[in-house]
Amino acid sequence: MNYILFDDSRENLLPLTFTRPVCEIRVGILTIREKWEKYLKAKTSTLTEDYLSRKFPLVSAKQNLLINGSVCPNPKLVKDILSLKPGEALFSDDTLVAVNSPTADISNYKNRKETKAFSLYIKHLWDIFQKNGKAIEGDFEILTKGKKSQKISKTNQVINPKNIFLEKGAKVECAILNASAGPIYIGKDAEVMEGSIIRGPFSLGENSQIKMGAKIYGPTTVGPESKVGGEVNNSVIFGYSNKAHDGFLGNSVIGEWCNIGADSNNSNLKNNYAPVRLWNYHDEKFETTGLTFCGLIMADHSKCGINTMFNTGTVVGVSANIFGAGFPRNFIADFSWGGSGGFTTYKLNDAFGTADRVYERRNKKFNEVEKEILSKVFEMTEKNRK
Repeated sequence: MNYILFDDSRENLLPLTFTRPVCEIRVGILTIREKWEKYLKAKTSTLTEDYLSRKFPLVSAKQNLLINGSVCPNPKLVKDILSLKPGEALFSDDTLVAVNSPTADISNYKNRKETKAFSLYIKHLWDIFQKNGKAIEGDFEILTKGKKSQKISKTNQVINPKNIFLEKGAKVECAILNASAGPIYIGKDAEVMEGSIIRGPFSLGENSQIKMGAKIYGPTTVGPESKVGGEVNNSVIFGYSNKAHDGFLGNSVIGEWCNIGADSNNSNLKNNYAPVRLWNYHDEKFETTGLTFCGLIMADHSKCGINTMFNTGTVVGVSANIFGAGFPRNFIADFSWGGSGGFTTYKLNDAFGTADRVYERRNKKFNEVEKEILSKVFEMTEKNRK
């Protein structure tokens, strides 16, 4: 069988989905795609926007299982999907979960079936941190099943060690690890430095670092190749991003290739305790989240200078550069340059130059495919900068 993950709720998940299919969102330890490939024991391809398809190509076959890329798998749901016959589609109420089709077309089905196994669905930006604890627990179970953790050094203070897993090459010394409220997963060659205090659920990705004296409240995920310090609460950092210094990050989502300057902070609670609103790209207005706690959403390639302050419910687009005193507005358009005093356009060639240097620091190549994607995003978001 050929497996294809298709985009759903993509417009609600902008700006994070400007640069990736929905299934490349990290929630829990793994991305949604990585979860499906673990359960299916097979590779998947992607049905997404044309401008993303060169990086995330579609592979179609004579028989395809098309699966909703916003939906996270579980054993019962996988069983229901694999039981679909040609021409059948699986729904949970009005949400299309999967289609068994001879073409890469999600509308190509004749019969409809219902599932009650539908559980973890990423439909809104805030779902990423809101549902992160449940996702960490599910990923922890599948990643550690039948495996043995590295020994935890006696220099650490540990609560509930059976709920802690260290992959090969992970280093944790002189830290406090409390896994009583949820699991703690430390990825391959990752490091937790001295004096760090971590309360699960928590995941640290491959080759990432928690800096000395950091305070991490779960549920929090730090993806691969990232550095994190200061205070972090219920946040998801996709990967290849740094918040390496003191400052607070709470109830937030940070994309890839981002950098948070020293002593930068975000508010995650309004002074009047009113529900937080977030900018919605599709509706071109702020929408109510219904949440009392909601912080910062920052898309790929964005940066902020030292001592930057973000208001409650701030959305930062792709490749923005924020600096200066005071609170900038709580929607910062893609490719913006400035702060509370106003913004100008961050020119595309300048953004390319920065990305090239940042990729090189991670021994990666910022290639023509990446340039094409950012160029398209720049074009699509021009009206927001005006």
